[in-house]
Amino acid sequence: MNAPTKARMRRKADRPGEILEAAFEEFAKHGYAATRLEDVAKRVGVTKGTIYFYFETKERVFDEMIRHVSRPIFDEVTSFVAALEGPFGVRLRALLDFLFRFIAEERVGREVMRFLIAEGARFPDLVERHHREFLVPFLERLREMIAAGIKAGEFRATPALRYPELIFSPALLLNVWWLLFDDRHQIDVKMFIDAQFDLLMDGLSMGGLESEPKRLSAKLPRSGRSRA
Repeated sequence: MNAPTKARMRRKADRPGEILEAAFEEFAKHGYAATRLEDVAKRVGVTKGTIYFYFETKERVFDEMIRHVSRPIFDEVTSFVAALEGPFGVRLRALLDFLFRFIAEERVGREVMRFLIAEGARFPDLVERHHREFLVPFLERLREMIAAGIKAGEFRATPALRYPELIFSPALLLNVWWLLFDDRHQIDVKMFIDAQFDLLMDGLSMGGLESEPKRLSAKLPRSGRSRA
């Protein structure tokens, strides 16, 4: 097989991902109803028929686009959780920093949240699948971390073990806040994280919050992904 043929095969294999990336930009700019597949095709440099070769309908493009852009976020977040080490207070602080700065401030995460809220009634199966494939496994990792902290004697036995959503929910709140208000009503993210950490440690730890919160701070590694 000559080089041009190999290049064409690689290009064809990359085409579905390119279409979904272009679809993300169009859906983010116009919303589902106003987005035209002709404009998605123009971004990729193909015909509208090429899109239908890979995806039967506009609904299928939207559905697969959500999965396509969500997977890298999920993989990076779960890898971060799995790599956490040290006292569980340190892990919790590092996780909060990561969640707020990676999920709530990262554009793809914000737009996925916008899509799910705005189009959830139109795509109930998509919302359920997103919950099953992404949220449930992530929440289970949080539950495991709380359980390990209890076993280590750092956290007290608490009903929060049944509801790890309590750790994750403030990041969702901040995400929705930005979607609603953008820059009109700003929140100091660091103070927001400090307040959430204070509340969590008061509720979870055997002896309450450390008197010197800085001792529990952890340096946040920079995300390897970004989207302008």
